[in-house]
Amino acid sequence: MEYAARMLIVERLPGVSPDVIEAQLAHGKSGPLGMAYDRAEFMEQRRQMMVLWAEYLDQLKAGAKVIDFRAA
Repeated sequence: MEYAARMLIVERLPGVSPDVIEAQLAHGKSGPLGMAYDRAEFMEQRRQMMVLWAEYLDQLKAGAKVIDFRAA
């Protein structure tokens, strides 16, 4: 599931740094100190990414940019 989330963010939110994506998905440094520091790493960029993601989901909900692949 995390792979799918990472792939969709890369495809649908161009310009978001892979480091920011990984930090948001809680992929980080091992050990108690690394994990503690990761919680605040890229906080502003992560917030911006999540705003973009929410806007993307709102567009899907409204029916924008949806391609129907079902056979006619």
